[in-house]
Parts: sequence; structure tokens; C-alpha cells
Amino acid sequence: MTKPLQGRGALSNPANRFAPTRSDIDPVEDGDMPARIATVQIDERPKSIISRNQSPDVPFEQSINPYRGCEHGCIYCFARPNHAYWDLSPGIDFETHIIVKQGAAEQLERELRAKNYRCRPITLGANTDPYQPIEQQRRITRELLEVLARFRHPFSIITKGALISRDLDILGAMAEQQLCSVMISMTTLDPQLKRTLEPRAAGPRTRLDAIRQLSDAGVPVGVLLAPLIPMINDRELEAMLEASAAAGARSAGFVFIRLPREVEGLFREWLDCHYPERAGHVMSLIAQSRNGAAYDCRFGSRMRGEGLFAEMIAQRFRLATNKFGLRADRRSPLRTDLFCVPPRAGDQLPLL
Repeated sequence: MTKPLQGRGALSNPANRFAPTRSDIDPVEDGDMPARIATVQIDERPKSIISRNQSPDVPFEQSINPYRGCEHGCIYCFARPNHAYWDLSPGIDFETHIIVKQGAAEQLERELRAKNYRCRPITLGANTDPYQPIEQQRRITRELLEVLARFRHPFSIITKGALISRDLDILGAMAEQQLCSVMISMTTLDPQLKRTLEPRAAGPRTRLDAIRQLSDAGVPVGVLLAPLIPMINDRELEAMLEASAAAGARSAGFVFIRLPREVEGLFREWLDCHYPERAGHVMSLIAQSRNGAAYDCRFGSRMRGEGLFAEMIAQRFRLATNKFGLRADRRSPLRTDLFCVPPRAGDQLPLL
């Protein structure tokens, strides 16, 4: 059986779906994979930074991802297959080869200054976490927030990173103008489960502290149970909502586990390593909730699942949010009427 790597979620580095050939390590000839793999930073200069979305089951139209890949190493991450477009693996490569969007703030400013730009809230962290460990050094997210603040542009953030507390000065000031909101992603209150499920993400207590700090700063903050995994963390649904509400969360949402493309094999490998006695049962319940498959990409069902088990999860969520006074809506009303393009040195003043 493959051994877990220190600080990493994936247990292997399978070839991406576009690779014309693949190679496997022979443990006899090549030896075991090293116990620790360092993170590699790859800089890119993005030609555009704002992504547009028209999916009917996603609560935002515009998003920015400061990084590709994520050091948090969450084994369930639906963004893993995107690394294939860089000829990298969705496995260990996704966690160790982080693509940094250098100059993202400058590109954002250019796009916000475009004459045809229409202000709509922007979500940071829709694909990979904007507050993963590399942000401490690279500060791409911080620079983006500084641009958004100067333009008084509304934004929301989805994260499981404790580093968000560093930016409370911007978040608090923007919240006063109804220009920002935050969703903290929560998967478990069990530190041991967290260490294997999402090894480099902040711990449960640290995330609850982040909710508390955001709430105290006047920032609208909610909790996102993402993902809920049958027989792994679904039993904690009520406890996570109760703890989050006590910390100051105002709203809540949930996502049923999604296993697109290569993520299915990586997740099954993780189950076989950490929960071999229940791996078959977990995959069976996922299939029962995904129209007989590991993943169903249809709008409307891809986030929540369907069938008896998925309906039971949804009903428990509704009852718990009512009990703990949480709004079951991830959309926080943000103002767009305050958006303004700040003048630059040398700009011509308006004639009227």
C-alpha cells in the first residue's frame, strides 16, 4: 500500500489525462517516493485576471484566483484536474507546483479601468485558496485587495486559510461600506481527520478563531461545509454549524463531495490508505447520491447530490441552520453603486 507523504494529501502523482505516455515507479528498482517533497513556485504573467461564470448553481459571476494549485493539499479538491493544462499531475504536483500569477494586481487595475467594464462582485478563492501558505511570502491576494479597495469594488472571499486575519484592516474598512463578505470553509472539528484530509490547511480551532475575528471586525462571515463526505465527516454537520454560529458566523452553505476526472482515483487511494475498512461503503454512498457514478456534473445536482442519502443531508442542514440561527444563503448583498475609477497621475481632468 502507498504510504502518505509528510504534509501532503495525495499519495501518488498519476499522469494527467493529456499525457501521451506515463511512467510508474517500481519500488524495487527505484525505491520509495521521498518522504517529503518541497514546494516549487512557477511564475506566470496572466493576460487576464477576472474569470466570468454563467453557471446557474454558482452564486457569483466573476472570480479571481491568485494561484493555480494549492499547498493545502485537500485530497477532495475539485480543482486538481486543472493542473493537467500545465502538463502537471493532479496528484502531488497540484500540491507542490504552485503557479503564481505575478503582476495580478496590475492586470486587475487595467481590467477595472476598461471603459466597457461593468461592476459586479468578484469572488476570490473560487478554485484554489487565496490564503494558502505561499501567500505569506508572495502577497498576491493582499495586492489584489488593495486594488479593489481603491476602486471601492465589492468582493467576497472563500478560504480555509488563517492568514486572512492579516488583512482585517482592508476587510473591516470595506465591510463598513457593504463591499465585502467572507465564507470560511469548514470540513471537520477533528484535528486528526484534518491532518490527513487537508494537511496544510488551518486547523479547526484556528478557522473558528478567524470567524470570530472577522465577525468582531464587522465583516459579514459565513461557514461553508465543503465538502460533506459520507461516513467521513457528515456526522459532524450539526456540530460544525453550532460551533461556527457561536464564533459569529451569520450564514451557512454546504457542498456534497465532488470527484471529477482524476480526483476519483486520488480520493479512492486516500480512502484505501486511511479508511480501508469503510472505503467501499463511502464510495457506494457517493454513487447512490451521484446517479450511480462517482460524479455527476449536471447543474442543480452537482453541488448537492440526489437520492435518499443526499436528501437526508439537505434536511439535516436545513434543520440545523434554523436551530442555530444561520441564514442558509451564501449570497451576501454587496453594493456596486460605490464603484469608481480613481484618477492616475497625468490623467486629463473631466471637462464638465
